[in-house]
Amino acid sequence: MSLFSLHHLRRYFLTGLFIIVPAWGTVLILYTLFEALENLTGDLVWTLFRVTIPGSGIAFFCLLVLWVGMGTTYLVGQRIHQKFELSLEQIPFVRSIYHTLKSMADVLKFSERFGQSTVVAFPFPRDGLWALGFDMGLPPSRLQVSSDGPLVMVFVPTAIHPFTGYLAFVPEDQVNRIQLRPEEAMKMEFSAGLYRPPSGWLTPARLPRTT
Repeated sequence: MSLFSLHHLRRYFLTGLFIIVPAWGTVLILYTLFEALENLTGDLVWTLFRVTIPGSGIAFFCLLVLWVGMGTTYLVGQRIHQKFELSLEQIPFVRSIYHTLKSMADVLKFSERFGQSTVVAFPFPRDGLWALGFDMGLPPSRLQVSSDGPLVMVFVPTAIHPFTGYLAFVPEDQVNRIQLRPEEAMKMEFSAGLYRPPSGWLTPARLPRTT
């Protein structure tokens, strides 16, 4: 079969589309944000001090991120954040935009949290069907209730929000650790299988599981 057949071209196009569109959208959003902050802070600094400071928008953005992060760390800030989210959810169009941007940010959190996990394939939700998941180690001893051997915690994410999914307790002998990087597994999950990793990813992983 030709490398440039219609089927391959369609798959290449969709794969490239899923990679370029989020990246390009992120660049445009950040560029618009920084440009707006640069204009705002530049005008304010000029009005107060009659000087121009290049990069004032980026500096203001970093200070704003630190301030919001410090505020939401504490209980009062968390309550304000929850009320702010509830207010946004009452506005249909704004709600869609906010949820989309929040999902993009949550993907970064997902990568940070699960980036060092081992990707596994295991029967789910029943025998005969298979799913990809992330090995989260052994559960507490009180949850080791199977008489067939030790259980392993496996997190199975669901698109489109990366932190939604299932935490399955699977017999260790049914967990197949494979040579697939967490980033590749994420792309497969969130593209609904349109992204195809390089060949050989179903071979057993060489690295031992870390608990």
